[in-house]
Amino acid sequence: MTERRQMWDDRYAARERVWSAAPNAEVERIVAPWPPGSALDLGAGEGRHAIWLASRGWQVTAVDFSAVGIAKGEAVAQRLGLTVDWVVEDATTWTPPREVAYDLVLAAYLHLPSDVFSRTASWLAPGGALVVVGHALRNLTDGVGGPSDPALLHTPEQLRAAAAGLEVERCEEVVRPTDDGDAIDAVLVARRPAG
Repeated sequence: MTERRQMWDDRYAARERVWSAAPNAEVERIVAPWPPGSALDLGAGEGRHAIWLASRGWQVTAVDFSAVGIAKGEAVAQRLGLTVDWVVEDATTWTPPREVAYDLVLAAYLHLPSDVFSRTASWLAPGGALVVVGHALRNLTDGVGGPSDPALLHTPEQLRAAAAGLEVERCEEVVRPTDDGDAIDAVLVARRPAG
């Protein structure tokens, strides 16, 4: 894990921005209509989604194992006068304080060899949603972008299994046009029952 953390620290340090400052279009389409509440951006990187959520009135915790990525997000949030709780921790082992329950757990392009999504169901408030958007396994044969290791890519079936116990509202692949061709993303929206 130390090697991966160093790789991401180096990647974030090498450029002003690795990712765009704007939120991913699919994340924005899903979340923009929702009323603000408490949100967890898991694998936040440079914090583009955390900052966007905070600008819309969400109370946001942003977790990433890259101290460089988190520091960049924190600097942008401070410049914009936004409050985000920035946490440098590994998404595979971090857990929120027991008294915290989130209205939204967002995992955008978080690609890990282990399932972290199924752990998040217990972190949701009643009615809260888990939203996952990431590179689909099918990119290796039919799309562009994302990791080349199949163990790091998503399928709708894997995401549906990770959402066990939640009410799945959406679980599908979505084509995302890029400058290099069409990328295929896997998208999950699953909600903890409100009752």
